[in-house]
Amino acid sequence: MADTSLADTSLADTSILASPEAPARPAPENFAEQYVPRFVDRWDALIDWDRRKAAEAGFFVERLRAAGARRVLDVAAGTGFHSIALIEAGFEVVAVDGSAAMLEQARANAARRGHALEAVHADWRSLGETLDGTFDAVVCLGSSFPHLFAGADRRHVLGEFSRRIVPGGLLMLDHRNFDAIRAHRYKSSGNYYYCGTGAKVSVDHIDEVLCRFRYDFSDRETYTLEVYPVLKDEMRGLLEEAGFADIETFGDFKPVFDVFSTDFVIHVARRP
Repeated sequence: MADTSLADTSLADTSILASPEAPARPAPENFAEQYVPRFVDRWDALIDWDRRKAAEAGFFVERLRAAGARRVLDVAAGTGFHSIALIEAGFEVVAVDGSAAMLEQARANAARRGHALEAVHADWRSLGETLDGTFDAVVCLGSSFPHLFAGADRRHVLGEFSRRIVPGGLLMLDHRNFDAIRAHRYKSSGNYYYCGTGAKVSVDHIDEVLCRFRYDFSDRETYTLEVYPVLKDEMRGLLEEAGFADIETFGDFKPVFDVFSTDFVIHVARRP
C-alpha cells in the first residue's frame, strides 16, 4: 500500500504510488457524487491559486489570445480557478460543472474577487440540452475529462464540445499523466495544478480502466476520486476521431517533454 502518513506533508513533495493490493470496484456513473461538500470545501487549499497561476505562466491565456478568442466556455469550472482567471484576463466566460457544490463554491470565489460568474449546472453528456450558443473556445481542465468511463461517453462528449465551438475555434483539454501512472513510474512534482499543503495524495488502485486517487488530509479525513486513466496517444486519437485538427500536446506546458517526468498532459486542438 502507498504510505499515507501525514506529518507536515504537502502535494509538492508527495509521490503518487500504485497500490496493487487495493481491490477495484465499479466507478460511479455520476461523477459529481464523488465531490461531497466537505471535500469541495478543501479543494481550493489543494490547488493554491497563486502558485497554480504562477506555474501556468499564462499558457492558456496566451493561446486563447493568439487564436483571437473572446467568448470561452469552461466546461470543468470546479471551484472557479480558470473561469475567474480568464475573466480577469478580459474574456467573456460561461462556467459549467456537473457538481452543484463545486459551482456554488465557484460563484462565491468569483464574488470575493468582484465578479458575477455566469454558471450552469450541466452534465456534459446532455450539454446541448442545457446550453445554447457557440464559443470561440472550450476549455476542459483540471484532469476532468477522465471522469468519463464509457468509451461511447468520451466520444459523444467530444462531439458535444465540438458543437459548442465556432469553426476555427480551440479546444484545450488536459489530464494527469496516466502513461506514467499505469507504468508505475509516476512521481508528482507538486509544481503544477495541485500545489497546496496539508494533504497527501496516493494512488489507491490503478489498472487499465480505473484509477482511484486517495486524498489524506492532516486532520485524518480521507476522500477518494475515481477516474478513467486515459493515455496520451489515446486522447490524441479521440480528438482526431472527433474531427479536431492541428492537435498539439504539451507536458507541463512544454512542447517537448519526457512522458515519465511529467505531471500533466495538455492538448490544444482546433475545430476546422
